[in-house]
Amino acid sequence: MEIRRAVETDLPALMDIYEEARQFMRAHGNQEQWSGGYPQKEILLADIAAGCLYVCEEDQKIGAVFFYRVGEDPTYRVIEQGSWPDHEPYAVIHRITSRVKGGATFCLKWCEAQGHNLRIDTHRDNYVMQNFLTKNGFTYCGIIHLADGAERLAYAKSVVS
Repeated sequence: MEIRRAVETDLPALMDIYEEARQFMRAHGNQEQWSGGYPQKEILLADIAAGCLYVCEEDQKIGAVFFYRVGEDPTYRVIEQGSWPDHEPYAVIHRITSRVKGGATFCLKWCEAQGHNLRIDTHRDNYVMQNFLTKNGFTYCGIIHLADGAERLAYAKSVVS
């Protein structure tokens, strides 16, 4: 598997992967996360233009996608019912999903190899993601709120000692 930055021509495959993810979430009790077709094409195009959307390929086929950016995320400034493990610089991971076995783990390992502490969040009903994050060494830190006020469970992983 190989990680590369997403490009506009990847968009049809990305839209398919995210639709599969929405269906998977619904089938596993997560009825609300990524509703309304989220992430929309415009969001993905903006992420591509910013150089923050990445794909994981195997045999020239996209098997996973994720957002990765080094720097502060405004939604992580306030955390409730817990705390971040430190106030060191960090990278954020958003909208990670995979259609191939081991793809999401490969993406997380790539993020770790970039050498920054990591933060990520997920919906309260996304038990699959919560278990995945814990299995991959992330620690639950508390509750954050998105710009629209929606609650998310926040996780972190210290990579830098």
